[in-house]
Amino acid sequence: MSKRDYYDVLGVSKNTSVEEIKKAYRKLAIKYHPDKNPDDKAAEEKFKEAAEAYEVLSNPEKRQRYDHYGHAGVGGASGGGYGGGGMNMEDIFSQFGDIFGGGGGSPFESFFGGGGQSRSGRRVAKGSNLRIKVKLTLEEIANGAEKKIKVNKQITCKTCDGSGAKDRSSISTCKTCGGSGSVRRVTNTILGQMQTTSTCPTCNGSGSQITSKCNACHGEGTVRGEETITINIPAGVSDGMQLSMSGKGNAAPNGGIPGDLIILIEELPHETLKREGNNVVYDLHVSIIDAALGYSAEVPTIDGKAKIKIEPGTQSGKLLRLKGKGIPEINSYHRGDEIIHVNIWTPKALSSEERMLLERLRESPNFKPQPGKNDKSFFEKMKEYFE
Repeated sequence: MSKRDYYDVLGVSKNTSVEEIKKAYRKLAIKYHPDKNPDDKAAEEKFKEAAEAYEVLSNPEKRQRYDHYGHAGVGGASGGGYGGGGMNMEDIFSQFGDIFGGGGGSPFESFFGGGGQSRSGRRVAKGSNLRIKVKLTLEEIANGAEKKIKVNKQITCKTCDGSGAKDRSSISTCKTCGGSGSVRRVTNTILGQMQTTSTCPTCNGSGSQITSKCNACHGEGTVRGEETITINIPAGVSDGMQLSMSGKGNAAPNGGIPGDLIILIEELPHETLKREGNNVVYDLHVSIIDAALGYSAEVPTIDGKAKIKIEPGTQSGKLLRLKGKGIPEINSYHRGDEIIHVNIWTPKALSSEERMLLERLRESPNFKPQPGKNDKSFFEKMKEYFE
């Protein structure tokens, strides 16, 4: 099932400001929040869809890629998802500190005066993002590629399974917040009592405390390690483009949300073809004899070799086109063309016999530039001169 346009999801136009996008998302988050719509799968999906759209459109870099390449610009290199595609409920609730203020819990606690702890009540740490560069040939860009990359990063500690504790008995509920990860304060003001929620200072929002740390990770929940990551790169990417794999960055402390893996595309130069947008260009050098008489030439393409016909009397600078032999347009079925630029090659060294023949041809009217004149008689005289 194809994804809806992110602008349509939030009900905004492409030139809408970030502030208006935030307002639109805030409205949808309140409407479809799971606390307000318990056991409503349709509402939950709309809630996730809105969060995914906001996660992309509120980020200038991701928004630019989305505007240029569509969903493929922020997703598609892996089943893990791109941009907002791999967001889970913890990712979504982590946005609420910016959208609704406070410590990241359910917005309904402040909007509707409480009503129970949200599933997002605890603060969850997120690992840092990683950046890698992937070099691709023109053939790989045209056809898409699967790359297996070894990445040195922070991984979840296997000894404690990311908890940071020596064993399960070493984990206890935080006494300050009672396991909620946040504390509430009530302040008397001239407008009445104001309730604020903030991250628990004792457990930093985790809701638990460790009495005895893991010997392998020293309580961090992560260790340095290596992971082999499979990256499926879609056809049509371009040099300098960035893709993002959700959850493939550094692991987070204490079993939090992993960061993202940012993939920078570097296009390797091709030996004979040059890319111009979705088209590729090939410089074909033709001798003056072949250009005059015409012949069948073989040219390289991304998919192999192809034969083209050089018509008699072809002039230098003529452009020939091989339809559909270029680069696919990302997130589309359209494919560019191969443009063949004909260059007339003139020999620099001549034998005495070759020079004599060319001297004889120099006097022919057909060897003098005459734009627009029919050159039909030229071929008859060429045959006569060389017999």
